[in-house]
Amino acid sequence: MQRDELHRMIRVDQAGEFGATRIYEGQLAVMGDRAPHSAEIRHMAEQEREHRAKFDELLVRRGVRPTILHPFWSAAGYALGAGTALLGPEAAMACTAAVETEIDKHYSDQLDKLSESGEDPELADMIEAFREDEREHRDAALANGAERAPGYPLLAGAIRLGCRLAIKVSERL
Repeated sequence: MQRDELHRMIRVDQAGEFGATRIYEGQLAVMGDRAPHSAEIRHMAEQEREHRAKFDELLVRRGVRPTILHPFWSAAGYALGAGTALLGPEAAMACTAAVETEIDKHYSDQLDKLSESGEDPELADMIEAFREDEREHRDAALANGAERAPGYPLLAGAIRLGCRLAIKVSERL
């Protein structure tokens, strides 16, 4: 595996974890501490902050440039979080379920590539650990009513498509 491909992995993963923190910040800004699922969202947000901090450190240590789209992802993530929270607690959970479904697939694809090459066990271990957290987030969101959100199939499909596009763009820019 080439250095550029490893840098793309780190860049997009850091951007994704950053975006996740912004989604949860937007949701909590709307929902506050007393809304249904606020405690669950706060817990997920803390794990995402930890993931982001580890990718931030890896970005610096390995000399990987961050995505130039950070300001855009900041605004888009916050707007997505706030917007879904405005639709209600189940829509906030639907957002989490959709995002984490795509991240699970994304991280699994990365792990397959890293496994094939046998390179970068440090990165593979991070991704594997974070993937497990993301799966827990998805499962918690589903258990907390994600599929009861108004227009769930359309909402989840649109969010998943947005995630796939964000991944592709952040790998490059």
